Amino acid sequence: MKSSTERILTTHVGSLPRSDDLVRMLHLKEKGEAYDQAQFDRCVAQSVDKIVARQVAAKIDLVSDGEMSKISYATYLKDRLNGFNGTATENRAAADLVDFIGYARRLVEQGGTERSLQGPACDGPLSVRDAAPLQKDLTNFTAAIRAHQPTEGFLTASSPGVVSVFLQNQYYPDDDAYLEALAGILKEEYEAIVAAGVTLQLDCPDLAMGRHVVHRKKSVAEFRRVVAHHVEVLNAATANISPESMR
Repeated sequence: MKSSTERILTTHVGSLPRSDDLVRMLHLKEKGEAYDQAQFDRCVAQSVDKIVARQVAAKIDLVSDGEMSKISYATYLKDRLNGFNGTATENRAAADLVDFIGYARRLVEQGGTERSLQGPACDGPLSVRDAAPLQKDLTNFTAAIRAHQPTEGFLTASSPGVVSVFLQNQYYPDDDAYLEALAGILKEEYEAIVAAGVTLQLDCPDLAMGRHVVHRKKSVAEFRRVVAHHVEVLNAATANISPESMR
């Protein structure tokens, strides 16, 4: 990752606003409804180009693709891998919402959260189903970088741990086996991003957020052991990548 001794370089954490057309198609895709794939691909490519241009114009040094092609930073893998055909059954509501039901009810009524906490779950062995979305992300972003010449570009990728928080395990014998399977798959994505000349940003909110969602009933000491294992698995998945190529 670039550094400077002359001034503080500017950046952000990844996701940026999508156009109304792109949001509409992302929602159609998420719900399994019909949409035009070619139109979606064009819209994503145009959106990436525009969002990189806007970041450069705003004097952002280290820019991203805004996660234009992704419905969520944590669940996009379900569209790229085999093994996510299940439906989550475990209630993983955040501890603060469980403790304050009135607040949770207001959030639902105002559209701030979903009425149903059901989502996809891992119900089979994980394997790559479609490598094209990652390649399209890399193609779109590197083209925008060449066109607009930012100081540097970064792409986000989920950590194994955060995927395990949002996409529940119903197949692997335990959480450790699930994490290791995810890490094996994500290792390929991490290395492909770096090989394209782009800095890899690892999204790891599981290292804190997991405390009040999945592990809300654990003691602090127990959660620290969970975090240590998540870091160990992540280190293994990035073992072939230089620290200077990650953030």
